[in-house]
Amino acid sequence: MGNGDVTTDVSPQDGGHGQPVQAPPDLPLDFEAFYLGHQEFFHDFAEIHLGSRRVAEQVVHQVFLAILGGWDDLLQQGDLEQQTLAVLHRGVTRRLEADGRPPAFLINGPIAKNLEAVRSQMELSSNANRVYEAILDLPTRQFTVIVLRHLLGYPTKRIARYMGLDTRTVDYHGRKGKERLRIQLRLPATPSKSKKGPGQ
Repeated sequence: MGNGDVTTDVSPQDGGHGQPVQAPPDLPLDFEAFYLGHQEFFHDFAEIHLGSRRVAEQVVHQVFLAILGGWDDLLQQGDLEQQTLAVLHRGVTRRLEADGRPPAFLINGPIAKNLEAVRSQMELSSNANRVYEAILDLPTRQFTVIVLRHLLGYPTKRIARYMGLDTRTVDYHGRKGKERLRIQLRLPATPSKSKKGPGQ
């Protein structure tokens, strides 16, 4: 073969006499299905925090390895979506701490613009830093819905699919998240656009 030829099973450093590449280990089918259904969401979620697709891919690779390592336990514990979101959140947070920088919400231009749009959509008149801090303090499900809906622009059905929730439950967490943000930011409640009776 000429120098320009490429083979898939031999390293160019071993002069063409290497061992065939081993096939990847068999993965549990349910894990493969989980990976295929969630990898896009995990990468988007990590990128909006980390500000770089390359770094997001590195972190998500490690996150999926961690999930695979504890797969059987995660299945037995139940609430797989919540458990794996927690693994993803920890992975992203650790990388940010290791890099000693704030999330890309604040430092990446397009994402900072999205945060400004969130403030507008939610009628939050506080500064970006305070909004960001308040978003980080939300409970996991509220945080996830706010980030996916208002920063990534995911529709409710897509969020529900990724989180393993009913669309009404997603809307509930979105409303609760917005309400909690208003309280944390000490903003006045906005009057309801639709008249509702007591207890509704």
